[in-house]
Amino acid sequence: MNFQAIILQTGGGSLSGTLFMIASFILIFYFFLIRPQQKRVKQHKAMVNAVKRGNSVITQGGIIAKVIRVKDAELEVEIADGVRITILKGTISEVRGKTENSK
Repeated sequence: MNFQAIILQTGGGSLSGTLFMIASFILIFYFFLIRPQQKRVKQHKAMVNAVKRGNSVITQGGIIAKVIRVKDAELEVEIADGVRITILKGTISEVRGKTENSK
C-alpha cells in the first residue's frame, strides 16, 4: 500500500490536508523555537565580542568582575582587589558599562 491509501483507510482525511498540517507544525516550531534561539545566540556573540578592558561583567556563575585584559577566547578579570582570574568569554552572561558599580 502507498501512503495515501493508508491515510484514507484510517479516516485521516485527504493527503493534502495531512501535509498542510505537518507543514503548519514545522512553521510553528521554527518561528517559536528555532528562530528566537538563533537571535539570542547572535546577540550573545555580539555582546561577548564587544567586551573591552574596564567593563564590568557578570559570569554565568554569578561572579561580578572587572575586565583587566582581553585575549582571543579568554578574559583576565579582577574579582576583588588584587585577585585576578582567567575566564572564557563564552561564560559571560551580562556586560555592564564602565560607569556602573560592580559592588
